[in-house]
Amino acid sequence: MKKIILAFVLMFGVSQLYAQGMHQGKKMPKMFQSVPVSKAVILQDGKAKMFCPKCGMYLPMFYKTNHAASKDGKVHQYCSIHCLLADMDDKTKDIKVVDTNSLKFIDAKKAYYVVGSSKKGTMSMVSKYAFASKEEAMEFASQFGGEVTDLAGALKAAKESVAKDDKMIAKKQAMMAKKGQMIYTNKCQEIDDKFDSIAEAKAYIVSHKSCQGLNGKQLQAVGIYLFRR
Repeated sequence: MKKIILAFVLMFGVSQLYAQGMHQGKKMPKMFQSVPVSKAVILQDGKAKMFCPKCGMYLPMFYKTNHAASKDGKVHQYCSIHCLLADMDDKTKDIKVVDTNSLKFIDAKKAYYVVGSSKKGTMSMVSKYAFASKEEAMEFASQFGGEVTDLAGALKAAKESVAKDDKMIAKKQAMMAKKGQMIYTNKCQEIDDKFDSIAEAKAYIVSHKSCQGLNGKQLQAVGIYLFRR
């Protein structure tokens, strides 16, 4: 249980700010999912484009598990298949996933996923990494373990663990919201706006310079608080 909690603390805690924000000059923590901002392809638009629209995580930090899909005429980019699944409905189409090796977006229906490797997952304890070829997926699985499957198999695995994952995420977000309220009171100007997502709240803080001296973890906490209040 301690390992599970630590994994989710790391996922929420290391979400960093993009170059225009408060994290200039600092290096992102070394995680398998992470890539430099210069290597991350961002497909969605808007002020909050660098953040996952479901959980608010910084997309380059978890880039190797990024997914994207079109919905209602707009492209949405997610930090993980977990967040994609949480936002999926009959209107979701053109699902793409980052190829772990080339770092390019590929058609998720043609991708080969390795589910359950020793590499850490994003928003889930069961990792899911995608590859453009079966050979690459099998080579990855031979090194790090896991089962080679397709998009349907990866979604099935995500659905099987979603209840446990969501419970842990909700618990962590509740804790962070309390910390975010304290940080907001001490370090931020008054914000009257209401936000439809954590990502929007974080983007507002950065663009309006509403808070002073926040690191990535503190920004995530304040964003969660503003979204939930």
